[in-house]
Amino acid sequence: MLATLAMPPLCELLGAHADSVTLPSAAKTLVWGPGLETNIVLPARFFYMQAVDSSGRNLTTSPGENTFEVKMVSPVEQFTRIWIQVLDRKDGSFLVRYRMYATYTDLHIHILLKNKHVAKSPFILKGPVYHEGCDCPQPSGPAWEADMHCPQSFPQIERDLALYASVDPDRNAQEIPQRFGQRQSLCHYTVQDNKVYVRTFGEHVGFRIFMDAILLSLTRKVQLPDIEFFVNLGDWPLEKRKPTEKIHPIFSWCGSNNTRDIVMPTYDLTESVLETMGRVSLDMMSVQANTGPPWQEKNSTAFWRGRDSRQERLELVKLSRAHPNMIDAAFTNFFFFKHDESLYGPLVKHVSFFDFFKYKYQINIDGTVAAYRLPYLLAGDSVVLKQDSGYYEHFYNELRPWEHYIPIRSDLGDLLEKIQWARDHDEEALKIALAGQQFARNYLMGNSIFCYYYKLFQEYAKLQVTEPKIREGMELVEQPSDDLFPCSCHRTRAKDEL
Repeated sequence: MLATLAMPPLCELLGAHADSVTLPSAAKTLVWGPGLETNIVLPARFFYMQAVDSSGRNLTTSPGENTFEVKMVSPVEQFTRIWIQVLDRKDGSFLVRYRMYATYTDLHIHILLKNKHVAKSPFILKGPVYHEGCDCPQPSGPAWEADMHCPQSFPQIERDLALYASVDPDRNAQEIPQRFGQRQSLCHYTVQDNKVYVRTFGEHVGFRIFMDAILLSLTRKVQLPDIEFFVNLGDWPLEKRKPTEKIHPIFSWCGSNNTRDIVMPTYDLTESVLETMGRVSLDMMSVQANTGPPWQEKNSTAFWRGRDSRQERLELVKLSRAHPNMIDAAFTNFFFFKHDESLYGPLVKHVSFFDFFKYKYQINIDGTVAAYRLPYLLAGDSVVLKQDSGYYEHFYNELRPWEHYIPIRSDLGDLLEKIQWARDHDEEALKIALAGQQFARNYLMGNSIFCYYYKLFQEYAKLQVTEPKIREGMELVEQPSDDLFPCSCHRTRAKDEL
């Protein structure tokens, strides 16, 4: 299993006492997490609070979303440009996230309960405390990994790269565009001296923005190794050759059992990390504060909404019509099977993702490839019924059926039976829901995603047998300018030390 930040155990929801009248204690409440450490720079920093009563018992229901007050000040600044949100996870714990729009010499985090300081408040981050837009990379990769509490390894990266004894950037630069460049949408990247260069191939290269953004964000935080690689911007993994043939390393958002692509976190999850508290509303943190009513008050119907991007989704809607007391499934958009709209329509209105969690059972079915909503479904407190699939995201192989989700056959042949099992085994279903939720909290937050990308680039770079080069046709991907709040970097750049 992947390593993660050490956290005090979260409250056990099963068999919880009703503690609606129990008040938290300022002295005993626990506060921890990466957002209390200076050197963990993220688009939105975050930390946790677990409400504990005066007898030392964890609260297991919410003491009220406005119970705790969080203020952040810098002693040398009259005004701090920091947006703070205290997210009530309704289980006695809180997730505090904040986005900094400037860099501060020191940052004092005050956590108050009825004007009393909570735990070891005020927490003092000795500066400079850099904001997301500050271009100030840590020259030492190992030091950055230690600061970020990155795991030693990621099993999926090891599996993907085990197919390559070595990687030849010169050969790949010639062969990959010839093989895939006309028919597919590709980006050819080189990172040299921590600057990002790119050339695109194919027509549909709009999704390049997500890869550009994560590379620029990473190079602002840490010195990346010199590296040259190709990214597939399409949905489907590309490398279909057998390992015994001459396979090419292609980075993709998604993998499959019959392809050899090197898997990255999806563009959806990547954007949600980069734009948390920015332009996206659905991210791994906001979901945790919007998980619907308590388990016992949720609707015991299995729920699904989406578009018609796979035959099994048509079957699901058909099943829903035949068994409306067990499944509520409908299409919000027709695209792939437009000629069947009269059979499977009418379309229904989009439902807010947070409203999914009014239902105990969430059905996860592939779309064109893996359904990229799975991280967010796991982060709720409903139980996920996940279709057996040949497609996978970067974390799927670490999930365990019957521990983190309830498996269903790829043809949905046992879906009704599995829903009935969940209804008949309510406590076990809740236990699976909470284990899935804990997995998402531990391994799919922003710090883990940054660590994954860094480790992938680091390990891939070790395989290169020729020097990465800035090839003909490549252009520099510029860092966004931050004229309003420029930051001065106190670190010596790695190339300045040479």
